[in-house]
This record gives sequence, C-alpha cells and structure tokens, in this order.
Amino acid sequence: MQHTIREEFRGIAVFIGALWVVWLADLILPIKLTDWGVNPRSIGGLIGIPLMPFLHAGFGHLLSNTIPLAILLTILAGSRSSGWQVVIELVLLGGGLLWCFGRSSATHVGASGLIYGLIGFLIVAGFLEKRLVPLGIAILVGFLYGTTLIFGVVPSFQQHISWDGHLFGAIAGAIVAYANTRQSAVQEPQSA
Repeated sequence: MQHTIREEFRGIAVFIGALWVVWLADLILPIKLTDWGVNPRSIGGLIGIPLMPFLHAGFGHLLSNTIPLAILLTILAGSRSSGWQVVIELVLLGGGLLWCFGRSSATHVGASGLIYGLIGFLIVAGFLEKRLVPLGIAILVGFLYGTTLIFGVVPSFQQHISWDGHLFGAIAGAIVAYANTRQSAVQEPQSA
C-alpha cells in the first residue's frame, strides 16, 4: 500500500489532538478518566487496553509523550506499512500483554507503551525488510531512541513509571514487525 506522509499528516494531527482533548476533559469532568487505564488481570481493566494511549497522569506526562509520538508516527507514515493498522495492532497487543503480565499494583496510562511499540516496530521491520531506506530508518530510530528503549524497559524504583508497559509495547512492536514483514514477503510476487 503506497501512501505519503502528507496523506497521513491529518490523521496524525487528529490522533495527537485527541490525546490533548481527553486530557482536558479529564481536568473538567467530575470523574477521573485515568482510573480507566489498564489494570492487569482485572475484568474492569480490559477497557484500559484501547483507552490507555489517550489517558495521561498530568500535563508533563502528556507533553513528554506528544513529541516522540508525533515523530514516530510521521516516520511510520513514510513506511510501506499500513500505519493505522500497525498502531491498532500495537495498542491491542501491547495492552493485552500488559493486562496479562503487568504489575497489578498499578493502573497503567499513557501513550508510552505505543511509543515503545513504534520504536520496536520500526527497528525490527527495518532490519527484516533488508532494504536500504527501512534499514536507514531503523538505524535512525535506534540512534534517536535506543537509550530510551534500553533504560525504559527495565524495572524502575519510580512507581509512577510503567516500565512493564514500555517492555510489552516494545515486544508488541517486534511481534507486529515480524508478522507484517512475513505477510509482505508472502504477498509480493517472486521474480524468476
């Protein structure tokens, strides 16, 4: 599927705008929307799987997720992958893994699981596709976010950081990249 960053830009802006609208709604509404995050292994916590990327604990949390999310979604928009399909797969798989295996002592919120999923996806897909541009993108993403990726997935003494959400997001990214590149290889005609 061929698409351009320009074609995807509106969707990226709407997605990021939705994060900000939900944060503002959380400030105004009498209920606390962040209570709807992922609560591992609880039936009520299942709703948090699709909602988690839209819920943020505060202005600083939202701002720190906005910039890398905008960059990574733009890079994804320039790839051969169906960007929104990848985002949905990352949110559902990463959130599902977090729900199954994450710390049950926390309610997990924020788009950082998606960010780590995008990092993992772009790096793994770049190396698996064995083409120059995706490989260059993988190296660029690794350079820009490699340290964040490494240190963000290890257990933290800061209880408010969802390191396990980061870890399962990155794992989901690798799985989705592997599945998508295998599917692409099967669908591409073989030359004789």
